[in-house]
Amino acid sequence: MNYHTRKWIKPEDLNPNHTLFGGRLLQWIDEEAALYAIVQLETPRCVTKYISEINFVSSAKQGDIIEIGIVATEFGNTSITLQCEVRNMMTRQTIITIDKIIFVGVDEQGKPTKHGKTKIEYIQDRLKGKF
Repeated sequence: MNYHTRKWIKPEDLNPNHTLFGGRLLQWIDEEAALYAIVQLETPRCVTKYISEINFVSSAKQGDIIEIGIVATEFGNTSITLQCEVRNMMTRQTIITIDKIIFVGVDEQGKPTKHGKTKIEYIQDRLKGKF
């Protein structure tokens, strides 16, 4: 699992129980997963197709720093399937897990488009030999 993004939990991120609001966390996850899919599929047009069961394991409170981890688990003809885990950066305690988030690459008309990808690629590998 690659942890790319960290978030600092601030007062505006809290629910009435003074813990991290689940909707805010899901917003951050969807955005991070979209960015991951865009980079992997090399297209700015990716849409969220499916999010599996969301397992809230523990909560976060104001002042905590969380990390969002994403990994690609499968490549379809037009899609990429991701897995997500969010954890407390300091304690490493899991906050949430999502087994499947599926993104589909689409064209200008919103129709699924084939991407030709079969494995995770890193930008530094794509740039080798270009400079």
